[in-house]
Amino acid sequence: MDALLELLTATDDTTTVFTAVDVVLVIVLGFLTAVVIGHTYSATYVGASYSQTFVQTIVLLTIVVGIIMLVIGSNIARAFSLVGALSVVRFRNAVKDTRDVGYVFYAMGIGMAVGTQFYVLAIVATAAISAILWFMFTTNMFANKTRSNILRLRMSSDLPAEALLGDIFDQYLRRHNLIATESVQGGLLIEHVFEVELRDEQDAVTFLNEVRDITNNNKVVLIRGYHEVNI
Repeated sequence: MDALLELLTATDDTTTVFTAVDVVLVIVLGFLTAVVIGHTYSATYVGASYSQTFVQTIVLLTIVVGIIMLVIGSNIARAFSLVGALSVVRFRNAVKDTRDVGYVFYAMGIGMAVGTQFYVLAIVATAAISAILWFMFTTNMFANKTRSNILRLRMSSDLPAEALLGDIFDQYLRRHNLIATESVQGGLLIEHVFEVELRDEQDAVTFLNEVRDITNNNKVVLIRGYHEVNI
C-alpha cells in the first residue's frame, strides 16, 4: 500500500492548474494560427483533388492538439493514458498528396506549441513556415523542367504502332517511351500507353489530330502534366 501511495504521489500533476483564460487563449491562438496554415495550403495547392474538409480538419487538428497538450501538461500518467486511448483509433483514408502529410505535422507542431503555452514560438513558427511555403510556391522551386505527358491511343491489333507513328512522333515529340500495351474490345483493338514530351505545347491539338488519323479515328487521349494531377 505504501509503495502504491508513493507511486501516485510521484505521478501527481507537477504543473499549476490552468485557468479559463488559458483555455480561451489556447483555442483562439490555435484557431488563428490554423487559419494561416489553411489559407497557405489552399493558396499554394496544385492539383485537381483539393479538399475543403481536409483544410477544415487542419484547423480542428491544431485546436484539438493544443487542448490535449494543455490537459497533459507535464503529467506523465495523463500522457500514457492518452496514448492508450488514442491507440484504438484507426485512420484508413489514403493520402492523395504527400504534401498533405507535411501539413498534418505542421498543424500538430503548432498545436503542441500553443498547448504548452509557447505562444511566441507558435506565432513565429507559423509565420516563418508559411512564408517558406509561399516562397517555394511563387518561385516554383524544385519544379521539373521536363514536362512529361501520357498519351493513350487505340488502334487495330494488326497495325504496327511504332512504324506508323514514328514520323509523327519524330516531328512533334522530343522523346517518347512505351509504358504499357493492353488488348481491348475482345482483341480487336490494342491500347498503347506512351510517356511523351512535346517539342511545343501549342502543337498538342494538331498532334492529336494527326495521331487520330493514323489510328482510324479511334480513341486518343493526351494527359498533360500528369505529375501535377491527383486522380
